[in-house]
Amino acid sequence: MSDVLTIDQAPVALAGIEKARQMLAEKPDAMVESVAKEAGVSTRAVLELTPAEGRTLISAERFEALWQELATWGTVLFLVHTPDVVLECEGSLPVGSFGHGYYNIHGDSPIGGHIKASNCAAIYVVDRQLPSRRVCSVQFFNGAGDVMFKVFVRRDAQRALLPDQLEKFEALKTRFA
Repeated sequence: MSDVLTIDQAPVALAGIEKARQMLAEKPDAMVESVAKEAGVSTRAVLELTPAEGRTLISAERFEALWQELATWGTVLFLVHTPDVVLECEGSLPVGSFGHGYYNIHGDSPIGGHIKASNCAAIYVVDRQLPSRRVCSVQFFNGAGDVMFKVFVRRDAQRALLPDQLEKFEALKTRFA
């Protein structure tokens, strides 16, 4: 007798995807994480339901090269969203290096620490047009489909996207796709 229990979860997963699809149809500007939680699916699964022209998938194997590119953007908005906290930090992304199983980032920035880059399963360049404004970010996902962290194009005092970062964001979509 096998000690492995196999359960067919396909109908449950499909029901969750359909619920998420319906929620996005009713409210296209809904927060992807909120839709995922309510529908019982991963954040990545919900992001995949958003319009294809608004997301570009980048291989996780390009993590370091992409990070090094993001480190040239100047001050960005770095966001970590868990069920318990949405943490936002403005600063430049330090160029990192691999060591002891982590991608280590330290420098003259409030953003620093250790990223388990090997857990990164996918990276998306996300360009969402919400009713009130355009939102541009680079989102890093783990194997469970949860967001590890996001890097956003910053805004000026009038809440407009910074033109130099927006130009780099647009180039990133082409260069890394």
